[in-house]
Amino acid sequence: MYALNELLPDPKDAPSGRATPLKFNPLHYVTGNSMLPPFPPGLELFYCGMGCFWGAERFMWRQAGVYVTAAGYAGGYTPNPLYEEVCTGRTGHAEVVLVVYDPALTNLELLLKAFWEAHDPTQGMRQGNDIGTQYRSALYATSDAQLAIMHTSAARYGQALQAQGYGALTTELRPAPPFYYAEDYHQQYLAKQPDGYCGLRGTGVSYPA
Repeated sequence: MYALNELLPDPKDAPSGRATPLKFNPLHYVTGNSMLPPFPPGLELFYCGMGCFWGAERFMWRQAGVYVTAAGYAGGYTPNPLYEEVCTGRTGHAEVVLVVYDPALTNLELLLKAFWEAHDPTQGMRQGNDIGTQYRSALYATSDAQLAIMHTSAARYGQALQAQGYGALTTELRPAPPFYYAEDYHQQYLAKQPDGYCGLRGTGVSYPA
């Protein structure tokens, strides 16, 4: 069994971080919507990690029914970490994307289908050439109902992957830990830098209909 906790750094070694959130323009560069709560009534949100958050965020803001996205850090120990701190591997954080969506226009399972197919959730602490705890696959739920859907979805896609010869899923699934917004230059990076790096790659295995 994949033992995530055994692969994360010791909290005692984590940078102390800071009490003040990092500064960034709160208006989404693509949609113009605010990346900060409170969000409009009726919208829902979850967090996902698919390796480098530049490509992951662009992928998610392109999904139908998504209201706004933001790049950030979650799942670790250091409050309001700097990117340079996350890159040391000692914060324990994953690079994740905040996804706010309208359930009248889409649903969580459709977004999870897109999530699973866009990356390889069997690689542990890496995605392709991006290696380290910050690049792990992750899903963080903001309700019990979301978490149940995520577990069911993971089981379905895990079976599809194993049928094609892949190993077991290593995606971290749990209730959402604190989310810390990344620096301004990371927000919607690939809209600002269209030729920038994107390491997002799927397996080619389709999510079961």
